[in-house]
Amino acid sequence: MTKPIPSIEKYMTASPHAIGVTQSLSLAHTLMKQHDIRHLPVLDGGTLVGLLSVRDLHLIGSLNNVNPTKVSVKVAMSTEVYSVSPTTPLDEVVNAMADHKYGCAVVMQQGKVVGIFTTIDVCRAFAALLSKRLA
Repeated sequence: MTKPIPSIEKYMTASPHAIGVTQSLSLAHTLMKQHDIRHLPVLDGGTLVGLLSVRDLHLIGSLNNVNPTKVSVKVAMSTEVYSVSPTTPLDEVVNAMADHKYGCAVVMQQGKVVGIFTTIDVCRAFAALLSKRLA
């Protein structure tokens, strides 16, 4: 008997931290460090407009003459964001993340960010599924 594949909602991190598009890179760095996270959805008036990763911050930070207190996250963010609905099957999201080397999926519902699913969440989901399977 095969069990249905769970949706991403079961394993996502709900209500993720986000940052406004006009906020500074230094604020983004502080938020990421303070909350021990590697990805921040970037919002403009509540609408998802991009994604900022620690890698993006390091890349911009390595450039000469960049003042992180004066440069906005808009300069460093990626505008192409992989997003899914909470009901998207887990295997579909994990396969897309692996195929395209995405570090995360932003979970959207009715145009609002409701969660994020990162590679850490993938590991947690895998561990949970293994423990159920092998128990």
